[in-house]
Amino acid sequence: MATAYWDREGEAASAPATTSFWKAGHAPTLIAAFLYFDLAFMVWVLLGPLAPMIAKTLALTPAEKGLMVATPTLAGALLRVVNGLLVDRIGPKRSGAISQIIVIAGLFLAWLMGVNSFGGTLVLGVILGFAGASFAIALPLASRWYPPEHQGKAMGLAGMGNSGTVLASLFAPMLAKAFGWNAVLGLACIPLSIVFVAYMIMAKDAPNAPPAKRLVDYFEPLKTADAWWLMAFYAVTFGGFVGLAASLPIYFTDQFGLTPIIAGYCTAACVFAGSLVRPMGGALADRIGGVKALMIVYVVAALALAGVSQATTLASALALFVLAMLALGTGNGSVFQLVPQRFQAEIGVMTGLVGMAGGIGGFYLASSLGLAKQLTGSFAPGFLIFAGLAVMALLGVALVKAKWRANWTSGARI
Repeated sequence: MATAYWDREGEAASAPATTSFWKAGHAPTLIAAFLYFDLAFMVWVLLGPLAPMIAKTLALTPAEKGLMVATPTLAGALLRVVNGLLVDRIGPKRSGAISQIIVIAGLFLAWLMGVNSFGGTLVLGVILGFAGASFAIALPLASRWYPPEHQGKAMGLAGMGNSGTVLASLFAPMLAKAFGWNAVLGLACIPLSIVFVAYMIMAKDAPNAPPAKRLVDYFEPLKTADAWWLMAFYAVTFGGFVGLAASLPIYFTDQFGLTPIIAGYCTAACVFAGSLVRPMGGALADRIGGVKALMIVYVVAALALAGVSQATTLASALALFVLAMLALGTGNGSVFQLVPQRFQAEIGVMTGLVGMAGGIGGFYLASSLGLAKQLTGSFAPGFLIFAGLAVMALLGVALVKAKWRANWTSGARI
């Protein structure tokens, strides 16, 4: 049975369903999507690794620290819907160019003028939200080039750009110690500008984009239960990933008295694990089905997060966080193996909506950990509640799996 796809020159072609992944799409665009996503994620979570130093300078409370690192996540969540609309209206390449210019300009101004108050950190967080909203651009930019049997791998490789959080965790604390945390905002503009140039040269919109619709039509998927289920599942997997990425520097410094640099190393180890397995999660979902992969993910994540709430040593906490991030990263790839199978025609807006839900989940986790610490003196309640949400997601997958397998007809494993 032949599968329609687009070759590297953007021409319609026909190939067997077993066409190799690297011949089935446009590799330069996939690489450009990864680079854009990677650097965007680096700056999206930048306030997390800098939080211990910012909090000391501005004398922030635990709740204020939690809200500070959670604000970019919430802003990114809401802006993902806007970017999803832009992708379907003007194309992903131009949408990405606009977003990158906003982030570079915002960081440059923040460095030039300085951030001198808690309110200033929140304003900066909103600007950084445009970087987090890159999710709704990079994924459809890559995805539209690939046929259903390779969606998991394409979305996983493009989505592996969340490894940018590793760069922030590794380098931001060291640069802040050497030059001051405000200087890091200006230094970040250098790699962002380089990637912007590479993106403009390499990225190319796929020729099979759906025609523009009326604005109200973009929200048609929300009339289906499947859209809400996918959003809920991603709120747990990606919400857990980005919420932990933003919060772990604060956790390690407050809980175990680590220096910001050592806390950054520990955070980087956890985030690297979650980033590395995202494409593996997509490939696993291609092989065994996204539903089965998600069920495994939620069991492991719930157990690991519940274990973290009781961890008393740095070694045990670090091991459990790595396990949780491995599960959540796999889940991120698994959810986005499923999205194109059900909503291929609305992939731009669905990427935005599902990504928005993931960002809201991350905002909840990051802010609730700070609030839990301030109200109870412990991070444990925040971790336990999120573990409970993973259990609820597991039950949700079990509830819908039979219907999805019976009704979805993309040809890929469900």
